[in-house]
Amino acid sequence: MTSRYVYGLVDGEQVEFEADAVRGGDYVYTISHRRLGAIVSDVETTDLEETDDDATRHDEVLREVMDRDGGRSVVPMQFGMAFESDRTLKNVLRGARPAFRRALNDVEGRIELGLKVVRDEDDDVDAEPIEESVAETLEPIAAQSVPNDMFSDRLVLNRSYLVDRDDREEFDEAVAELEDRHDDLTFQYSGPFAPYSFVDVEIGVQ
Repeated sequence: MTSRYVYGLVDGEQVEFEADAVRGGDYVYTISHRRLGAIVSDVETTDLEETDDDATRHDEVLREVMDRDGGRSVVPMQFGMAFESDRTLKNVLRGARPAFRRALNDVEGRIELGLKVVRDEDDDVDAEPIEESVAETLEPIAAQSVPNDMFSDRLVLNRSYLVDRDDREEFDEAVAELEDRHDDLTFQYSGPFAPYSFVDVEIGVQ
């Protein structure tokens, strides 16, 4: 039986395009309740084990949606959300509509950008003034920011920023300014991404 794999949620006009989708799918479209649309592709199971290839396909579909029509806002879902039928998915959209609408409002017109600041292996760095410098420069531009896992002892800072699309260029220039100011450190600037770090809405697998 064909099921529906969900990538994320959008508001308004439907999404429809060919893509290299999860589990060998080749077509992405929306299933809607009122103006709320779930971005989906067809899969043969609701029990999906995450692979690197499928995780990449999940992210690439969301990037494609974000780039369409001059830049669309999307509420991303974590990997693995799949539903046995359109009816089941529409019931979830209907029941959780207020939470989904709040999430869409929070990310409307915004993207996620990531910044890691890395020290050389043998350098002894005082992280506090660097964190303050980055915060003073970037926080006034970003709508929100959150810390990420400090998975290496070489990391001085690892944060994600929710930034208005219209402020992207200003944010880029601010990061470049920080690189010049702290030229003894490596700045790893990435994105744009779907705003995973700023959405806490989940829909259960059915």
